[in-house]
Amino acid sequence: MNNKIKKEEISLELPNNSLIAVLVGHHSVNLTKLENLIDVNINLFGNQFNISGNKENINKAKLILSNIYHKLSLEKSEISDFNFSDFETELRMINGMPSNAKSNKKIDQNEDLKFKTWKKTIIPKSIGQKRYFEALNNFELVFGLGPAGTGKSYLAVAKGIHMLKKGLIEKIILTRPAVEAGERLGFLPGDMKEKIDPYLRPIYDALYEMIPADRVEKKIQSGEIEIAPLAFMRGRTFTNAFVIVDEAQNTTPVQMKMVLTRIGEGSRMVINGDLSQVDLPNGQTSGLKESKKILSKIRDIKITFLDTNDVIRHPIVAKIIKAYDSINKQ
Repeated sequence: MNNKIKKEEISLELPNNSLIAVLVGHHSVNLTKLENLIDVNINLFGNQFNISGNKENINKAKLILSNIYHKLSLEKSEISDFNFSDFETELRMINGMPSNAKSNKKIDQNEDLKFKTWKKTIIPKSIGQKRYFEALNNFELVFGLGPAGTGKSYLAVAKGIHMLKKGLIEKIILTRPAVEAGERLGFLPGDMKEKIDPYLRPIYDALYEMIPADRVEKKIQSGEIEIAPLAFMRGRTFTNAFVIVDEAQNTTPVQMKMVLTRIGEGSRMVINGDLSQVDLPNGQTSGLKESKKILSKIRDIKITFLDTNDVIRHPIVAKIIKAYDSINKQ
């Protein structure tokens, strides 16, 4: 009995040779990587791609190539930012679609799924991220739960900057519990900014990716962007602000209730965290875990879940997370 999988071949013809050159990359490096990524053979003759392999994979390859070509034709101003990660993004999106929708469906990016910042336009790169985008657009209080690398904080910062740029809010407030220092920062050297900066570095990194450096500094000085430890939020009310609480798994129940009740008129809040990485002392309940149970039935609050399929870092990161998850389950 011959168990060998039957190989098939399909063709894809695209009209614009200059866009094809961008698509395939220097010395067709992107085609080589795509062949290895989904186990197909791709040959380009003029403006025609001949794709061979098993039926499911060649259909995926065709859809990836046509979707990326379509996006490049619509977003010529962002061609300079194009790289192979866009192919990986398309594959994640396709793998997350229902099987009966994978053959010919284009994955369109409408304006609601684009957060425009001063330096770049941010789009979802997985099905989980797409659901998170939709929650950020449609709910005033959103919980983003999932492992490291799924883009929870990055996308929340992008949404905040998008709203600030459009004048929909007056300021962005970015906060997290500095639990590694027990929020007792006085013993650390330097002024308060120097004390807390190491704990807020990931937030700064996201800001500088989306806003020119000089503009970031001006907005911090003017108060349009505020970055502070969670302990500094007590007693305040956030009005016309976009508030992001990062690393929320390290809040206590008292801290979580405190920050949730700070929401004022015209404000939105995003609570992000990874319940598999709680750094609180043994026996201390996570405020994020408790609030997830208490608030899950409130219709005006959206709790979104991301998983290893939404990890956007190096592919090995998703494998590492899965390996640790399997040990924890055992």
